[in-house]
Order: sequence, then C-alpha cells, then structure tokens
Amino acid sequence: MSDSELSPADGSDAEDSEQLDMEEETGEELVSFPLTKKICAKGLSVLAKTGDGMNHAYVRLQVLDKQITDINILTVFVQIRYLDLSENCLKDISPLNSLTYLQTMKVDNNLLTSARLKELPFLRMMSLAHNRLVTTEGIAHPLLHALNLNHNQIEEVSSLAENNPLLDTLELRGNRLTSFKGITGLPCLRKLCLAENAIETLEGLSTVTTVQWLHLRDNKLVSLDGLSEDLAVLQYMNLRGNSTLNRMEELSKLQCLHMLRALLLKGCGVEETEDYRIMVLSYARRLERLDKDPFIEEERVDAEEKYETRRKLEAEKAEAEKLEAGESIEGANGENADEGGGEGEGEGEGEDGAE
Repeated sequence: MSDSELSPADGSDAEDSEQLDMEEETGEELVSFPLTKKICAKGLSVLAKTGDGMNHAYVRLQVLDKQITDINILTVFVQIRYLDLSENCLKDISPLNSLTYLQTMKVDNNLLTSARLKELPFLRMMSLAHNRLVTTEGIAHPLLHALNLNHNQIEEVSSLAENNPLLDTLELRGNRLTSFKGITGLPCLRKLCLAENAIETLEGLSTVTTVQWLHLRDNKLVSLDGLSEDLAVLQYMNLRGNSTLNRMEELSKLQCLHMLRALLLKGCGVEETEDYRIMVLSYARRLERLDKDPFIEEERVDAEEKYETRRKLEAEKAEAEKLEAGESIEGANGENADEGGGEGEGEGEGEDGAE
C-alpha cells in the first residue's frame, strides 16, 4: 500500500472515532490507539507529483487530537512532505524515518521523550513543542532551518551546532536552561528564543555573531556581562521580566550594540529609575523603541545632551588619571635619583678616608 492509493474520505466521523466510541461505552482507557488507513484518508490533502516524477500522491497529512499512540502505518506513506500529528499521545516517532521526502514536521502536544531520528535530507521545519524532551540529541538534519522545542524539559543543548549547519530559528522557551552552552557555534542562527528559562548570565552569547532577534524574557539575569561588539547585527532584544536585572549601571553595557533598534526592559527594576528612557537612549543611541514605545524627538535631544555630558566627564577623568599616573612616575624617578646620589657621596667619603 502507498499513500497514492488513498484519497481523502467523505464518510462521517463515526468510522474514524470507532475506538474512541468504544472507550466511552466501556469506560476503560485503551492501551493503544494506532493510526489507521481510514483516519489517514481523512487527513490527506495536496495532490502532487511523486519524488520520481512518475506518479501523483497526496503529500500533506494532518491528524490532530485523535489520541493516536502508534504511527507505524506511516512507514508506507513515503511521499508525505508536510506532516502534522499534534495533540495526540505519541511516545515514539521512529516510523517517520521512512518519510525521506518530509519537509515540515509538527508533533506538538504529545508525550515524546526523544526527538531522535535518522537524517531526513529535505526537512526544513521541525516543531516538537509541549512534549517531555530532556535533550536535543538525535536532531541532525542538513537542511533544517527552523526548530521549535518550546515547553519541554531540556536542561542543556547538545549536538545542534555540529549537525544542523543551516539552522536559522531556534525556539527553546519554557525549558530548564541555565546558560548558552550548546547554542554557540550555529553559523546561520538569526532568531533565538530562550524565554522562561533560568539563565543567569549572557556568557557565551557573543559567539552567536549572526543573531538578529533575541528573546530572553523571564529568566534570572543579574547583569549584562557577555554583550560585546561581536553582536554586530543584533537588532531586537527582549529582557522583560528579569527582575534581578535592577542596577542602572548595567545599561552602560548596551553601548556596544550599534545595530540595536528595539529593546524591552519592562519588569526589570531599572524602569523605576528617574529618566529611565533618556538614560537607556543615551547608551543605545540608535534605539527606535523601548518597551514597545517609540522615542519622541524631545527624548532624543535630552539623551544626546546626557551622552555628551557623560562623554566629557569621562574624558576629563581619563586625562586626570593620565596626569596622576605621569606625576607618580616622575616622583618615583626623582626618588631613585636621590638614592643614587646618596650612594655616590658615601663612596667618595670612603675614598677620602683611604687617602
């Protein structure tokens, strides 16, 4: 049997939900609820040429909220390219290894503890949100561009950089991450979402030099150490809800982000500081929006004045420190000269005595 032999069915839902009806009648929970040919027939759509170009087959399959526990039947649906099995009860997706033409995969809201699959050569989008994953091991697809692992139980990222060279978008909201470990080294990463984790430091972030969009809302950041000029294309950064990020002096570290255009700091404590918006803009002078509100011209004028005042004070301080350092060197040289002269006089007296 191949998927080209099936066509979307027109029958009533009663046939597809036969096992669910049985469960309701008996009041007993069924151990297994396999995906069937009838259910597949209703979920198939989009007729297209097969991979070899010789025939036609339905290439999209969507089976949502059917309490499916077994998808072994999919091993013969080799032409499927777009698959959505969200809101079921799957614990194993290994039958998907047979779908070598698969381009998009959504298996959200299931019971998966592993994402391990063989390399799928055409897979571009993979979404396994709201499962029970504890690791990223086994995700290795050469054309993968977007990966959604939101709301799992992942504590550390591993093997992504080595095995997914084209990964462009990575979403890990609502996991158990404490650092950027394992995320560094992704050469094409532009969009990174790590909201609702337990990240305390930005250490390692500066190695993700391609990131343009960064979401770190509701973490445990206490400082902005880790920001650097290496983040040369970062345009959007959401730090909202990091309540431990409450020292105004941390904002000075924004100066290195020359392309930053939008910043969210609401709920970080620093927003309670007097002239908060002016201070932020004086450090990140190309910002266009703060906490979603655009800057007005008056704020830009005030921020520029504050920047110039601070720049002059810093220049004066640096000059004073330079002068002080120079005086210290001269003083040390003078003391050395005096000591040298004293030693010479002693030697002369000794010679006179000998004479």
